Amino acid sequence: MTTPPSRLMLAAISFLALSAALAETRSEPQLSPSDLVKAVIYNELHPSSRSDIHWKYRLEKQLDGQQETKEVVETKSGSLEKLLSVSGKPLTDAQQRVEAERILKFSHNADEQKKAEQARRKDAAQCDAFLKIIPDAFVFHYDGEEGNLVRVMFKPNPQFRAPSREGRVLQQMAGDMWIDAAQKRLASIDGQLTNEVKFGGGLLGHLEKGGRFSVKRAELAAGDWETIEIDVNMRGKALLLKSISVQQKELHTNFERLPSDLTFADAANLLLKQPLVAWR
Repeated sequence: MTTPPSRLMLAAISFLALSAALAETRSEPQLSPSDLVKAVIYNELHPSSRSDIHWKYRLEKQLDGQQETKEVVETKSGSLEKLLSVSGKPLTDAQQRVEAERILKFSHNADEQKKAEQARRKDAAQCDAFLKIIPDAFVFHYDGEEGNLVRVMFKPNPQFRAPSREGRVLQQMAGDMWIDAAQKRLASIDGQLTNEVKFGGGLLGHLEKGGRFSVKRAELAAGDWETIEIDVNMRGKALLLKSISVQQKELHTNFERLPSDLTFADAANLLLKQPLVAWR
């Protein structure tokens, strides 16, 4: 049986329309991997639209063999933590009382809160400085897709001149990052030292080749990306030949969204399971 001319014409028109659509899609300019990374870093440094979102979550942290589990409450002025267990063992009654006293004391001590805020700002500034270096420190290329994520590989940029100790570490790092292409936000980054990093010609210490780090993030609310996992494995020598080891793992789970105007006093009440009258 032959196909009627009208159906042949319809099939041809459909094929041509599909081909035109595909051609149009392919003709759309794609950001270079370098420009995409620059856009991602800009968005990570300017997340002002979601800066009012705070969370309560569980933190499982292992640092050089010492394992702790904490409950963390974020506030508009910083985070407050409550230690729950050490090496898998819950705190004793006496340890719980000491922890409760520490939390209450901090929540009513303006000087301690000011020190904590200064430390938080310093950490944030160091993190921002680290991020700002990334677009210049590496050479990037695309390496696949998975859903709405694209993979970008990076390796040291031979033209980069490190402005800081952190920059010298980046200068010897290679790895990959997964990026949400639509939002231009960082979903994960993994890196490994491809060479030994020396400080002061080795006199001030060094980091051994092969050291690794990994950070994973997730979108917990619309436009709000949070770190959910950190894994660092670095070894080296410090001043006077003292061995150094940074074996750190963090897992952030059980996220619960909190009011945006939470204070340290509110956070203390929440951690100590006391009612938050201010929320009513």
